[in-house]
Amino acid sequence: MKLLSKVKVKNRLGIHTRPATVIVQLLQNCQSQVTFTYKQETINAKSILSILMLAARKNSVITIDVEGEDAEQVMQKLTEAFDNQFGEAF
Repeated sequence: MKLLSKVKVKNRLGIHTRPATVIVQLLQNCQSQVTFTYKQETINAKSILSILMLAARKNSVITIDVEGEDAEQVMQKLTEAFDNQFGEAF
């Protein structure tokens, strides 16, 4: 199964080390291939360095592409994490 979704970065500081760590931890045990696309750059979302190199700021729109057996669960976890600002809402 392949799923695509667009999410908005709501964190005040954008995607920095803490949110990137949360993303990588969420994806640690998933079977699916997960990529993020931002400004014509597509990266492996399981790589913390790749996520940081996107340099996505607040209000950036990232396209999430999940392909694999557990795509639905993975997409749900990721979109919830983006919506909840990775637990950084203050």
